[in-house]
Amino acid sequence: MTATDTIAAIATAQGRGALGVVRASGPAVPAILQALIGQLPAPRHAVFRSLKAAAGEMLDAGVVIYFPAPASFTGEDICELHTHGNPLVMQALLEELCRLGARLARPGEFSERAFRNGKLDLAQAEAVADLIESRSMRAARSALRTLQGEFSTRINDLVAALTHSRVAFEGAIDFPDDIPGEALAAAELPRIVGLRGQIDELLASARQGARLNSGATVAIVGAPNVGKSTLLNRLARADRAIVSAIPGTTRDIIEVDTLIKDVPVRLCDTAGLRDTADPIEQEGIRRANEAMASADLIVLMTDAPEPRRTQELFAMLNQSLPANARVLVVHNKIDVYGATSRCVAGPDADHIFISAREGTGMDLLTETLGRMLGIEDTEENEFVARSRHLAALELARDELAPLDIALASSAPELAAEGLRRAADALHTIVGGGGGEALLGEIFSRFCLGK
Repeated sequence: MTATDTIAAIATAQGRGALGVVRASGPAVPAILQALIGQLPAPRHAVFRSLKAAAGEMLDAGVVIYFPAPASFTGEDICELHTHGNPLVMQALLEELCRLGARLARPGEFSERAFRNGKLDLAQAEAVADLIESRSMRAARSALRTLQGEFSTRINDLVAALTHSRVAFEGAIDFPDDIPGEALAAAELPRIVGLRGQIDELLASARQGARLNSGATVAIVGAPNVGKSTLLNRLARADRAIVSAIPGTTRDIIEVDTLIKDVPVRLCDTAGLRDTADPIEQEGIRRANEAMASADLIVLMTDAPEPRRTQELFAMLNQSLPANARVLVVHNKIDVYGATSRCVAGPDADHIFISAREGTGMDLLTETLGRMLGIEDTEENEFVARSRHLAALELARDELAPLDIALASSAPELAAEGLRRAADALHTIVGGGGGEALLGEIFSRFCLGK
């Protein structure tokens, strides 16, 4: 894509700072630099210059860098102005760039131009935003792997392999006498089964990466005074909820963002579940039920040492628990009734014995929470993924599932079509066949200047 217009934006975050960056990209950049600093700097050399408006007014002094096309982030001529980080100064520079021939960039338009000019594929362009928005170092490392092309390479290798098999089946359609269907199926089906396994492996890595991107929500529920607020404070490593011996202290949802195994997790402390005539407490219980309905995992707390005691709690929760809810029963206060920290498998849920007040068993609890949330210890081959990536991988796997010896032997055209659909689904991840609507949706969520 050859752009005919030039875009400009403030690239640093809002607010005051020691430094700020204003950038522009497009064919007017050389003329803009000539007008702004009186000359075109040597490519990719940082130079310190006075920045002046057309009328001769001094706007600021700072470092100017010129990246001529095609060796730039967008593939176009780019300039970056590194100035003092005063919003008024940066805004004045931005307005001057626009007077000199640029226009304000749309959100994500720099990355969109990089994609359209072949500097990044779509998965890499999305990883730019994910890297900037990462809430943990683990997420940042995973986004960086995607940005460097590791995820795209695996996708492109799968597309190439699927296309190879599709071409073989299409050859059987055109030359049925020369390429026997049974022999072809016997040769290609093991390869296709292997590709399906590779897609499953990549899907598992992508699901874990999606968790890094979206985070998870854990609702802490139970009767009053079983230690829900104490547990939230312990997991959050901060006193965020009031701890009191008075029942009904927590009446609203208290939400705290923390990290579990370096993955963002939102903890929700809820009102104690019990029969009550207090309308405020009733509203708190209603909100607790809402929190359970939207949580990825429900931590059901009790201070009773016997696992059978939790059957009463499950009976109380039956009307509130969503279908297929994942529940972990946490038996608190082992320091009071003298139990040891351990994990016990039960018919309805796993049971963990801890002391939230003393911190006993918290390592075991953290490990169990991570496992139940699908958080693996290893980061190998972990990529920050989005919901559309997961949907594409699942579609590709499902397109391959019906292929077997009988179908491939008797109907090579159906086998070829299934392989084509699987390859097309994967190709959308890196930018093939997505359409303008998809691109507009993706890049509109980026920040200005990105």
